[in-house]
Amino acid sequence: MTDNYRLDGDTVSFWLKVKPRSARERLSYDANGDLRLELHAPPCEGEANEACVYFLARALRLPQSCVTIVSGQKSRRKLIRIVGRKVKETISAIEALTGSR
Repeated sequence: MTDNYRLDGDTVSFWLKVKPRSARERLSYDANGDLRLELHAPPCEGEANEACVYFLARALRLPQSCVTIVSGQKSRRKLIRIVGRKVKETISAIEALTGSR
């Protein structure tokens, strides 16, 4: 599933579909092969965006400043950029979270 990632130096960027107000929080792939993040947070006042950054930073064991929403602040489809770790380690950690390893 590495087709989902754009690599630039030590930066990994990828599109992510966010589903707010979910019963559980998890990162997975949907039927189309796109990354999907389910969150408890509602989509109002930036709460889902904050929860998205917090979830990814905590799960990847990185400071929140290393996870950025580049595009899609008001959309369910967001472009995420992650820095602060080697590209292969970041992708491996994301794949491990999705359970696709």
